[in-house]
Amino acid sequence: MESYSQLAWLIPLFPLAAFLILTAFGRQWRELGAYVGIIATLASLILSLLVWIERLGDGVDDYTWNALEWIKIGDVSIRMGFEINNLNALMLLIVSLVSFLVNLYSKGYMQDDERKTVFFSYVALFTFAMLGVVISENLLELYIFWELVGLGSFLLIGFWYYKPEARAAAKKAFIMTRIGDVGLLIALLLLFWYVPSHSLDFSSIHNALSEQQIPQHIINWIAVLIFVGAVGKSGQFPLHTWLPDAMEGPTPISALIHAATMVAAGVYLVARTYDIFQASPVALDIVAYVGAFTAIFAATIGVAQNDIKRILAYSTVSQLGYMMMALGVSTAVTAGMFHLFTHAFFKALLFLGAGSVIHAVHTQNIHEMGGLAGKMKITTWTFAIGTLALSGIPPFSGFWSKDAILAEAYHGGHWVLFTVGLVAAFFTAFYMSRLFFLVFMGKSRGHAEAHESPAVMTVPLIVLAVLAVVAGFVQTPFNGWFGEWLTGKEAGEHDGAALVMILSTVVGLLGIGLGYLIYIKNSISREIISGPAPWLHRLVENKYYVDEVYNVIIVRPLKGIGNVLNVFDEYVVDGLVKLSASAVQGVGRIGSRLQNGQMQTYGLITLIGLLILTLAIVGRRFI
Repeated sequence: MESYSQLAWLIPLFPLAAFLILTAFGRQWRELGAYVGIIATLASLILSLLVWIERLGDGVDDYTWNALEWIKIGDVSIRMGFEINNLNALMLLIVSLVSFLVNLYSKGYMQDDERKTVFFSYVALFTFAMLGVVISENLLELYIFWELVGLGSFLLIGFWYYKPEARAAAKKAFIMTRIGDVGLLIALLLLFWYVPSHSLDFSSIHNALSEQQIPQHIINWIAVLIFVGAVGKSGQFPLHTWLPDAMEGPTPISALIHAATMVAAGVYLVARTYDIFQASPVALDIVAYVGAFTAIFAATIGVAQNDIKRILAYSTVSQLGYMMMALGVSTAVTAGMFHLFTHAFFKALLFLGAGSVIHAVHTQNIHEMGGLAGKMKITTWTFAIGTLALSGIPPFSGFWSKDAILAEAYHGGHWVLFTVGLVAAFFTAFYMSRLFFLVFMGKSRGHAEAHESPAVMTVPLIVLAVLAVVAGFVQTPFNGWFGEWLTGKEAGEHDGAALVMILSTVVGLLGIGLGYLIYIKNSISREIISGPAPWLHRLVENKYYVDEVYNVIIVRPLKGIGNVLNVFDEYVVDGLVKLSASAVQGVGRIGSRLQNGQMQTYGLITLIGLLILTLAIVGRRFI
């Protein structure tokens, strides 16, 4: 009897079938497009759930199928297939669950959009690509799906292509993630060259590392270059600037990108190739410190943003930094993947909740909202749960996963990283309380028509809210089941776990308390920062001017070089081409005039030719 793992290749094929069907029959099935996407992702979810449940059993071996020989060059054979282990079984469940809920939610959110069938076809393609990344049996296959994920994000971010901002955001995301992908491609080439079998499957790479068949300096470069690819996809500094701009796409896509697909792909890549990183302490340090810097960098920016989606976008960048920091300081992938697991639910909840608010009030500026708690009760309560989970307040899921990361840093003696993590947690709690209080509490700011979203949108909110509450209990200081199941290793006890829990809770409550005093009680001026230090407020509000710096040192010089090359192309290259054409045409015109059938012309030509010949002979004689 076949196991469910042997059928896992069907999981990405369901959304692929939906994409093909909607592409072929989209115009005729305009009202059915949503149902095609929902049914396809539901089928993927059911099979992913069965695979995950199967792997909960004791002694379940990993399953690999790679019988498809794609390319054979001499003795080198490149195969394609799929692999199922505990890590990617977890990712299959996360991606398919969030994708299903996003499709369901989108049926209501995109109801009035004329191109909604195109939207659902793009979502299906995007989901197929991410599921392909998850089950890939080797890095080359993963890279192919990785690039397809980039295409899907480009199509969805720029879905409202008639808006200049959406077109610019789509191009920015595509270009910046390609920068990271160049690093990943070079890493694959190095692995292909240095792995003795020239195979890129994970087993061969693991064996080559175990037998020390790859020089240490090459391992360092491979690990760093793989991380460069992850930096691009997961929006880590300095390639983070595309992620907030991606908010120009429809809000359900923001939820999908930020919770389970695009940005999760980078963290998953590092976790999937963790053997390489463990063999390179230098690379692990780079991952940890880049992640920590990104976490606090993005958290401070979130404090001064006014667009509800952009605040959540910077929170995603910050939380991804936490995940990378965890992967850098840990001896296993448990803490980082645990936070990815919980984050998928509460971040999808927050983005879909933001979409529910935008759907009701038709604005994204939090200062133009207020008093929505009485009009949108389900959205309010579910958003509150997401806010508390992201802020790391017990017993919500974000508390347990963020605490696991801080505990790893504390236990490993990484005091700088631990401190940075605590400070970033404070900023996170503060900007999320600011968002919540300004949007849902206080006086209404002229949105009398606002009302609760339809059930097709609120049901996914309720499901995600439940998950945001309970998902964290799979891994606590008192229950290490998640880590033991994920890695196959028994979880060790961390000294100071109670202290870490107390400190992380205190900073979270302080952040929320400060937000309450400023935005509800009004006992502290809202100009607490902009008043004494307006330059600091402008700096943070303008996102540390990173985009402006890029514009000065990269965009403008490249445009200048392009203009010079354009002038060279227009006047030199095109000039030579036009000169050649004109010369040929001129010779043709002269020839046609000479060959006109008149004896006088022929006689004159003969005389001129004879004169030229005579002068040439005489001149040569004298020379």
